[in-house]
Amino acid sequence: MAEEEGIVLVVRIGEGENAKEVELTEEVLRKVRVYLRTEYSLEKLAEELGLNGWEEAYEFVKKMPAWLVWVPPTLLRYKMRMIEEKVKRGELQIR
Repeated sequence: MAEEEGIVLVVRIGEGENAKEVELTEEVLRKVRVYLRTEYSLEKLAEELGLNGWEEAYEFVKKMPAWLVWVPPTLLRYKMRMIEEKVKRGELQIR
């Protein structure tokens, strides 16, 4: 399945060659929201995201931008388009 070109949000877990990157997609955001709003364990979240244990899940949650938790997953695509447009108009810079 081909992805659209554009900005991709990624959370990097770990250091060096063992580092993992988790792309913040609508599906990942749904899983994190379930974790935060229910009795979901970090072990279960790690399993759902394909991470190695609760430690990686904890690091992921710590590094994930907090504002994303409050964005409904269906609005993520819309928010990303808004950011892309601001970058194109020169109103926002990404480093």
